[in-house]
This record gives sequence, structure tokens and C-alpha cells, in this order.
Amino acid sequence: MVNKFLKQTCILLLSFSVLSSCNKKQHSNNFELKQGDLLFQNTGTDEIDNAIKNVTATSFSKNYSHVGMAMQKDEKWFVLEAIPKEGVCQTPLNKFLNRNKNKFNKSQTTVARLNKYYQPYISEAIVYGVERVNTPYDDIFLWDDDSYYCSELIYKMFSTQNIPTDSIPFVTHPMTFNDSSGNPMPAWKTYYKVRNQPIPEGVEGTNPNLMASSSHIKFVHDYEKE
Repeated sequence: MVNKFLKQTCILLLSFSVLSSCNKKQHSNNFELKQGDLLFQNTGTDEIDNAIKNVTATSFSKNYSHVGMAMQKDEKWFVLEAIPKEGVCQTPLNKFLNRNKNKFNKSQTTVARLNKYYQPYISEAIVYGVERVNTPYDDIFLWDDDSYYCSELIYKMFSTQNIPTDSIPFVTHPMTFNDSSGNPMPAWKTYYKVRNQPIPEGVEGTNPNLMASSSHIKFVHDYEKE
């Protein structure tokens, strides 16, 4: 009789454990993307991706080299972004998430959401981005030309609106391409030499890691942890 009672108790506990595990898993997958969400991505480990991360890293646990904005069109999700070779484009969400995965086949993408103050500005921000689809990618990372790099596009989606300069959700600062000793990193020297351009050391700009440190956004989902 005692053994029968213990057996039933074990079965109940096991069932409860399985149900709890399932509920937790379902809860973790209940994330819903929203219009205007920012998708920060670790795009890879090639020389320039690493060079970007090396000169822009912050104290955040993640180190990003790319950012885009989520938008919905005809009930389908896209990411407005500026990428090499293609320039400003609307990339299907699944293509964006599959672009770079870790060894566990998880997308190295984290989602951040602007706070309530900036939600009314998202529609116009997206209009600005869509109007610039097919604009060339800014591989020189200059600020006042007719091309865009990823974080420049996101920044200007808001800075071109009627928002006080000191209230734009992101900041800019003088860019650096130097290592810890103050000398240009070899990867950047080669990068700009090939393009026959001077390194724009000290020129005003922004980057994904700087945007990720904004106090006006909150990280709401990590696709690597799904």
C-alpha cells in the first residue's frame, strides 16, 4: 500500500515537472515583434566585423556590429537596414535572422524597444527609411553624404523629425579607428587604402554599440535564448 502511494506521488510530481517545463518553454516563445523594434546583430567574425566591434565595444555583455528596424508590410515582417552591396533595403525578417547564427543554430540577434515617448515617431521614421530604399551603402562612414551605414540610417530616421536635438533617442560622438595605443588598426588602414580614402578619425558618427547603450530603449528579446 505504501509503495503504491509512493509510486502515485512520484508520477504526479513527474507530471507536474513536465507541465511546468512546457509552460516555461511556451512563455519564453511568446515574444511578439512590434513596429519600430530595433534588431541588434552580431553579424560575424570577418576582419571588418571584428574591427568594428573592437573600436566600438562598450560595457554591454553583447557586442554588436549591425542594427536595423522592424517594420510590417502586408502582414509580413521586414527589417529596414543599410548593408554593404545592397545599400538601404527591406529584408524579410527570416532572412535577417538566418544571416548569422551561432554554433547552436540560433540567430545572434537581440531586440530592443524604444520607450513610450518615442512610439509616436516610429511611423514617420519608417517612412524616412522606406523612401531611401536602394540608396547606396556608406562604406566610408561619413555623415553628410547621400549614402547610409546601418546606425546612421536609424539615427537619421529620428533626427530628421521634429524632435529637439537633445531629445533624439540616440547620440553621436567622434569616431575612432585606433587601437588602445592610439594608432590606426591594421584592418582599418587596409580598408581605407583599398578605397583610396583617408581614415575619418574624429569625424562625428554613431555605431550599433553606442545605440545599444541608449537609456531610451529596453532590450525585450534575445533570439539566441529561444
